[in-house]
Amino acid sequence: MTLGENIKKLGFGLMRLPQKDGAIDVEQVKIMVDKFLAAGFTYFDTAWAYPGSEDAIRQALVERYPREKFQLATKNAAWINCKTREDAIAQFETSLKQTGAGYFDFYLLHNLGESRTKFFDDFDMWSFVQEKKKEGLIRHVGFSFHSTPEELEAILKAHPEMEFVQLQINYGDWENPAIQSRACYEMAQKYNKPVVIMEPVKGGMLANPPESVKAILKAAEPESSCAAWAVRFAANLDGLITVLSGMSSVEQMEDNLSYMKDFEKLTPAQKETIEKARAALAKIPVIPCTTCNYCAKVCPQDIGISGSFTAMNYLTLYGDKDAAKHQEQWLVNMHGKKPAANCVKCGACEKACPQHIKIRDELEKVAKALG
Repeated sequence: MTLGENIKKLGFGLMRLPQKDGAIDVEQVKIMVDKFLAAGFTYFDTAWAYPGSEDAIRQALVERYPREKFQLATKNAAWINCKTREDAIAQFETSLKQTGAGYFDFYLLHNLGESRTKFFDDFDMWSFVQEKKKEGLIRHVGFSFHSTPEELEAILKAHPEMEFVQLQINYGDWENPAIQSRACYEMAQKYNKPVVIMEPVKGGMLANPPESVKAILKAAEPESSCAAWAVRFAANLDGLITVLSGMSSVEQMEDNLSYMKDFEKLTPAQKETIEKARAALAKIPVIPCTTCNYCAKVCPQDIGISGSFTAMNYLTLYGDKDAAKHQEQWLVNMHGKKPAANCVKCGACEKACPQHIKIRDELEKVAKALG
């Protein structure tokens, strides 16, 4: 049986859970979990590096449903604040405790690529996860990846024991030279590795795309949301385990379930519509930030980088400086972060960025445009 054969093609990504009073709204997450499972979906994706996520899914899922009714994935980020192998291993133990899951159906080495891969090599996390698999604490081992197809091939060659790979794939990045979604997907196919897709809606940007893109999608299917087009594009690919959607509300959950419950392959006309939308999107120079906030974890100035970029993209897409400054006030200042003008250009953020954004240059532009 192929890995993931019995898993429906929508996974619940737990990176951007709903918030209430500055904390994850567990009661709303419970409602979302119930709807997700009731529709026949079973794959949940969290990570040690997602603040509060593992604890929330313990309360909303693990403590409320039989363990055999769902698959839970989490991740090990050995490149975050780990100085020894013991530090990295401690993340696994913490994840077991925080989720209360007993074991993980899918365990990933988190965000490989560039300088981050070295930590997993130095700490020999490759053998650690195999040990845990033998102990029954991990069912399937893989890794998530943000870098070039050449580097992906090098890892797949060095570690054929990896059972699957998680890749950023969406129609906006399919031909994007900075992300190379298509080339990375094709590399995974070359090595017969099933794929979990992340960022199908590009951090929410494809749920509310520019008017030129939205017009194309709405002309083709007035009743379909823009997010529906993005998720279906990803789900239409072959060789998948599932497509993760980072849902932040009950409404987003219901929308996703409406078109993925009985998902059918895209028609030629639908594929043509998506290609037109992709071409229109490529003409607009937005900052390709997905608000993963890995940059924020290493910024010595505590700058609200992703919030600054969201604000700048508002200005670029909608030409509304007041709306952009409102976004900056809320996402940066009100969250206790410093504005873009505080950048000292150390470059630590750029080494951590999965999107390969020239963060220092972009922060300078933000400071000038919104200052």
